[in-house]
Amino acid sequence: MNHPLEFTDILISLGLTVFFAGLIGYERQKRHKIAGLTTHLLVALGAAGLTLVQETLAYDALVLIESNPDLIEAVVIERQRIVAQIVSGVGFLGTGAILKTKGSISGLTTASTLWASAIIGIIFGYGEIIIGISVSVLMVFVLTVIKTYIRNHQFQDDESDYE
Repeated sequence: MNHPLEFTDILISLGLTVFFAGLIGYERQKRHKIAGLTTHLLVALGAAGLTLVQETLAYDALVLIESNPDLIEAVVIERQRIVAQIVSGVGFLGTGAILKTKGSISGLTTASTLWASAIIGIIFGYGEIIIGISVSVLMVFVLTVIKTYIRNHQFQDDESDYE
C-alpha cells in the first residue's frame, strides 16, 4: 500500500491553504480588523497540518490492519475526530475577536473569517482541491463584492449594525 500523502501533495495542499486563507486575511488586514493576514494564515495552516496528520494516522491504522488482520476489531479509524476539535477550537478562538462595548458588537465577520480559514485549511488538508478553491473563491466574493454591494445599497443584513 503506497502512502497517500506524497510530499508534492502536501506542498500543494499547504500552498493552496496559504494562498486562499491569505486572501481572506489580507482583506481583514486591509480593513484594519483585529485579526489580519498572519492570524488567518496561522489558523488555516494549523488546521491543514492537523488534517494532514489525521490522514496519515488513518492510513497507518489501515496498514496495521492490513498487516495484522486479527486487529480489525481493536483498531478504530475516526477520520473526523481531529477535524471536529479544530472546528470547535477555532470557534472558541473567534470569540476573542468579538467585542461588545456599550450596546454595540464588532468583530463578527472577523470571527467568521477565522473559522472559515480553518475550514479552508481542513478542505485542502484532505486534498479536496476543487472544493477548497470553490469555497475559498465564494468566501472572498462574499467578503468583497457582496459586502460592498450591501454597504453601498444600505441593506440591513444581520451584522451591518455590528461591524
